[in-house]
Amino acid sequence: MKMRIDLENLRTTLQRLRLASFTLVKWLICSCASGLVIGLIGSLFHELLDAAAEIRHAHPWILFLLPAAGIIIVLIYHLAGIKSSKGTNLVITAIQSNEEVPVRMAPLIIASTILTHLCGGSAGREGAALQVGGSLGNAFAKLFQFDDKDTRIMIMCGMSACFAALFGTPVAAAIFSMEVISVGIMYYAAIVPCTISALIASSIASISGLAPTRFSISEIPAFTLPVALKMVILSIIFAVASILLCIVLHKTSHAFTKYIDNQYVRIITAAVMVIALRFLTGSSDYLGAGTDVIARSFIQQSAWYVFLLKMLFTAITLGGGFKGGEIVPTLFVGATLGSFLAPLFGLPVGICAACGMVTVFCGVTNCPLTSLLLSIEMFGSGSLKYCMLCIALGYLLSGYYSLYNSQKIMYSKYRTEYINRHSS
Repeated sequence: MKMRIDLENLRTTLQRLRLASFTLVKWLICSCASGLVIGLIGSLFHELLDAAAEIRHAHPWILFLLPAAGIIIVLIYHLAGIKSSKGTNLVITAIQSNEEVPVRMAPLIIASTILTHLCGGSAGREGAALQVGGSLGNAFAKLFQFDDKDTRIMIMCGMSACFAALFGTPVAAAIFSMEVISVGIMYYAAIVPCTISALIASSIASISGLAPTRFSISEIPAFTLPVALKMVILSIIFAVASILLCIVLHKTSHAFTKYIDNQYVRIITAAVMVIALRFLTGSSDYLGAGTDVIARSFIQQSAWYVFLLKMLFTAITLGGGFKGGEIVPTLFVGATLGSFLAPLFGLPVGICAACGMVTVFCGVTNCPLTSLLLSIEMFGSGSLKYCMLCIALGYLLSGYYSLYNSQKIMYSKYRTEYINRHSS
């Protein structure tokens, strides 16, 4: 009897090893292929966006072409048969409920994001990367004839690859696509393909000569109780800012849709508003992604209104129908807010800008693990204690708000309780 049980256990163990080996080989092949292809496309996308920003800086008058760019964006989406684009929400929904991410989304979001950046719309690039990666990941799933469950993993794999290529943070990119779908649940079945595709895509970008996103913190104070208490207060402010950012983006988008039914009129109105705001503020800092302003906030104090104006510019740009991402504007808001508050709390601007960046990012995405890994990849490990404290508090205090309406809160932030509700 004992020998029979041992033989059955051995047979079961061998079957599990065979299944694990087959799964590993399958995902090694698929993730390498997707990481290579999506890494190349993501790198090209990165270079085109950089070129668009350089052209806009060299020729400021291009801002006046923003209404024309808006008309072209609406037109190409109409010709492609897409009446309304859900953006990153579509990718999240596809993983949750098997909704398809059409492959034509990739060239559409690439072209429209480049037009937005070229003509001065205030938007990021990583949100667009998630859409491009999700669309291409879905195409790979069709090519490999995957079932619904493996298609979800392939979409996450594509998201990680394109995010890593554009941002140069492969570790955070690998985890982000697994963490952002459902708060409180990690899709660990995707960890191998997401990791491999992100690392390969990031390497492709590096070989292409694209620099990863890095910021230097010149002074990191000793982690003492008084400093920690100041960081707690700052975390509360950052959490409020993340809630405000979500509300402003969602309310502005809703207002545009409610009061201006025609998409062409809506996007032209948004373009005119951005142009008017540019001349009212007298600054081009709020156009495009604003990475130069983020870098500057690590060196010198930002004005109190900078983060508010970026919220406004981005809300009008995206709410009116222009394309791009919300993540870099989120980092802009966090960095400039932290930079402004630093001298008021007697702290170095660099460490406060860094904590502001990752805390506001965590607050609007509900992804604490990704935020922590992002802080290590962008700033190094020296600021880890401060970032970890701020991220933890920011995650708790930001409530159930999110950039993505499709994101589900599976487990409560406050109790060990299954709630399964959509974010606000």
